[in-house]
Amino acid sequence: MNEKSNNFKVRLGLFISVGILIFFLAIFFIGKQKNLFDPVFQLSTNFKNVSGLQVGNTVRFSGINVGTVDNIVIMNDTTVRVDMLIKSDVQKFIRKDSQAAIGSEGIIGDRVVVLSSGNPSQPTVKEGAVIASSEPTETDAIIASLSVTADNAAVATGEISTMLENINKGQGTLGRLIRDTTMADNIDKTIVNLKTSTKKLDQNMDAAKDNFLLRGYFKKQEKAKKEKAEKEKEAREERLEKAKEEAEKRKKEEEKRKKEAERKAEKEAKK
Repeated sequence: MNEKSNNFKVRLGLFISVGILIFFLAIFFIGKQKNLFDPVFQLSTNFKNVSGLQVGNTVRFSGINVGTVDNIVIMNDTTVRVDMLIKSDVQKFIRKDSQAAIGSEGIIGDRVVVLSSGNPSQPTVKEGAVIASSEPTETDAIIASLSVTADNAAVATGEISTMLENINKGQGTLGRLIRDTTMADNIDKTIVNLKTSTKKLDQNMDAAKDNFLLRGYFKKQEKAKKEKAEKEKEAREERLEKAKEEAEKRKKEEEKRKKEAERKAEKEAKK
């Protein structure tokens, strides 16, 4: 009896020990995920609409989880402030002109705050800084729009199917036109007459060009066409030249800005 009691106590002790170990491991992993054991600093931003963002959601920088959403406060009817806790070792990479945007993990996943790196020439953010934000694209609105588009496509497909069915039955203007052989013959005759008339018109124009009374008129017409073509060619060449000059100018300005940014970065590094 004593042996059974001792075995039970040993098993109970092992069970409790394993349970306590699992409990502390869970606390450790959850705390590590939520930055409870890492040094952090606070960063804030303002949105018009947080699109379902919640306290505890992840904050990402360059695709890496670097913090969590600590607090969400409605400031007024157009502004919602989001406070974030970010790992301190990431602070040196976040600049004053960095922006915060709300994204999602997949199409219907949890919301996340995504931080951009900003311009390297700008100073880093301080504790409690407020950075700019860009408004999120509503996934629900996109899905609703796609649904409406699909419904419209279904309606259009149904209408096309009905129209083709009526055509096959000879109903409607187009159906009668296809089914009515007499009307088709008349259309063929009309096309032949148009071709004949066009050919005669070309012959009359050639004859008019040979007529000395109208020869001067046609020469003026040809001269005007040539002058117009030359002017258009000159205008195209001028536009092309201007485009090249503007491209060269933009290239020089970009190189100048790049050099200035490099000089500023060097000065900041020396400081």
